[in-house]
Amino acid sequence: MNLGKYKSIIFYISTIAFFSCLMYWFFVEGKTLEIGENITPATAAGSTMWENFTDSFLTNLHHPLALLLAQIVTIILVAKLFGWICVKLKQPSVIGEMIAGIVLGPSLFGLYFPELSAFIFPKESLPNLQFLSQIGLILFMYIVGMELDLSVLRKKAHDAVVISHASIIFPFALGVGLSYFIYKEFAPEGIQFSSFALFIAIAMSITAFPVLARIVQERNLHKTKIGTVVITCAAADDITAWCILAAVIAVVKAGSFSGSVFVILMAILYVFIMIKAVRPFLNRIAESQKGKGFISKSLVAVFFLILIISSYATEVIGIHALFGAFMAGAIMPENIKFRNLFIEKVEDVALVLLLPLFFVFTGLRTQIGLLNDPHLWKIGGLIILTAVTGKFVGSALTARFLRISWKDSLTIGALMNTRGLTELIVLNIGYDLGVLGPELFAMLVIMALFTTFMTGPCLDLINYLFKGKKSMIEEDTHEEDDTKYRVLLSFETAKAGSKLLKLADHFTHKMNGNKSVTAMNIAPVDELHAFDIENYEKEQFKNVIETSQELQLEVTTLFKASTDVESDLTNITNKGNYDLLLIMLGKSMYEGSLLGRLLGFTTKIINPEKLLNTVKGKGNIFNTSPFDDLTLQVLDKATIPVGILVDKEFKAADKIFVPIFNLSDFYLLEYAKRLINNNNSQVIILDAAGQIRNNIEVKELIRSIEQVAPNHITLYNEKKIEKEFLHSQDLMLISSKSWKNLLDTKSLWLSDIPSTLIISNP
Repeated sequence: MNLGKYKSIIFYISTIAFFSCLMYWFFVEGKTLEIGENITPATAAGSTMWENFTDSFLTNLHHPLALLLAQIVTIILVAKLFGWICVKLKQPSVIGEMIAGIVLGPSLFGLYFPELSAFIFPKESLPNLQFLSQIGLILFMYIVGMELDLSVLRKKAHDAVVISHASIIFPFALGVGLSYFIYKEFAPEGIQFSSFALFIAIAMSITAFPVLARIVQERNLHKTKIGTVVITCAAADDITAWCILAAVIAVVKAGSFSGSVFVILMAILYVFIMIKAVRPFLNRIAESQKGKGFISKSLVAVFFLILIISSYATEVIGIHALFGAFMAGAIMPENIKFRNLFIEKVEDVALVLLLPLFFVFTGLRTQIGLLNDPHLWKIGGLIILTAVTGKFVGSALTARFLRISWKDSLTIGALMNTRGLTELIVLNIGYDLGVLGPELFAMLVIMALFTTFMTGPCLDLINYLFKGKKSMIEEDTHEEDDTKYRVLLSFETAKAGSKLLKLADHFTHKMNGNKSVTAMNIAPVDELHAFDIENYEKEQFKNVIETSQELQLEVTTLFKASTDVESDLTNITNKGNYDLLLIMLGKSMYEGSLLGRLLGFTTKIINPEKLLNTVKGKGNIFNTSPFDDLTLQVLDKATIPVGILVDKEFKAADKIFVPIFNLSDFYLLEYAKRLINNNNSQVIILDAAGQIRNNIEVKELIRSIEQVAPNHITLYNEKKIEKEFLHSQDLMLISSKSWKNLLDTKSLWLSDIPSTLIISNP
């Protein structure tokens, strides 16, 4: 017997047995040490094992940490659900997350499910939720500061600063005027008029830069002059508004203007130190990291320390920690790649995990039920009217005064009127300082939701009223000569774009002026930053441009930031008058797994649309499709043929294999013919079902191809296809139905097939 083979197993068993016996001896001997000691039993006398378990389980269930984790899970799920609904309504997802906060608060969830609400959000747990949400806000404001491109602000500040400051002073003045009429009724006891008026005024004046930037990207305005102006306006507005807010907080805490002088002087000294001392230090750090492509953990620690110290300093001074976080982000080195690297480290935790906690905490404070009188709703309407008049009208009229067209002026007004999350931050600060009472707080939260929600419809209405001018997408997808063969390729990665472009060239190479090839990249707007969008677009299209130059192929590029990639892809495809769409096959994250089969999960962790279609009877939650959800939606909604490339290191299309399994697959011969005519491809047709030889129409088509290109098409009748044959081919053309059959029957082909183009006819 070879003991060496079992040496490890013998050692393992011996070690476990020896130390188990040793521990058992210690436990037995340890019981003797209890003699004479007053030992309290761990379980109550007379309690059963089940009762002990349930008591322990309920205690654990109410433990602060367990409760906080349950709250986070509930909040993220509900926030993402409402965010998805708003995206489908062509609204920013942040609106859905804001609404989710109110839904989980006393206005709805607490009203109809009071016991469950009290269990998930007991009053004693709210301080923990508040402090965690404040950490999220600090990180968020840090990101907002980093997203500001101060170089653009310096270059294009003239008109933008005029519009921006007008968009602050108009609503600020109207806010002070509004305060005069509502002070007696809504100001909390002991609050001076100046403090109350200043906070109402700043609440009227704020613009949500992050939401506005994403709307500009999603509507492809970032390349236009109006987009540049409005982003610069919003940046100037953000800086000015936060400085004013810091001064307002100082005045409110001091109780008077004179009492706040020392606080404001300290704040000015703080800003001076941050700009003149801390910023050069950070720039030197950034210079030392040039070309590395990463930031070491020790330097990350330095930046986080500066963020925390800056927030701590402004909190101690008396102008709120969020101003310090904003300032720490704004003075970050202006190197775009450096900022991007750092934002990626912070953003996911801040925006996905912690920020929804703030929305729900705000919702728990918002008691819409307090507005139980028509008079209160009239006051709420007056607040909304004041906010919209000051911000929208003020910005639009100022822009028009600067000789900007009416369409662009109204667009600027609509965008600057977006308040979003930034407004909720201001309102919560006012609530914490005791300046805003519960009723007025609820009204102002409704105003924040309304003014953010109205941005999209207002922009659509403005475009409709001035529809003589085409949008960017319309300009890029204008109608061309109907004789041209138009190919649209949509790619996610630069490498995929290059391969799809080569495939498009194989289909059109010899068509000269009778072809049009468009390469499109649609990026999720949440993954982009206003300051980085141009560089991102260049990087995405770099490989495509290089490949087009190698192929001597003229290609049109089309880039779009989107809140709903699937819908925008199909809309552009259907409206662009294209003849063929080429995409790369995506992979399901849970492909082939039990979880994927049961829940229909794919690359999006939760796909509510699949669940909704199942409920409506339009789909099956058991995902038996051979395609990922994005591809499925494209196939379902596209009105033109779609080619889906299964990439197995695709390089050429010289040898083409086309299996024909039934009569409905015959349209594949048209694509085979294009490859022969434009690429001199050698095509082998497999008559898998034996239907071609009996079909006169198909035989005539093959004969006509042979007459134009002799010896380029061959008909196979073999029942068995060898592995070597499949390995020798460059590309297989197959119908979507036949591809599904191959997967369902677990065909032996699948491990040996070359790169495959699945072609679906609408």
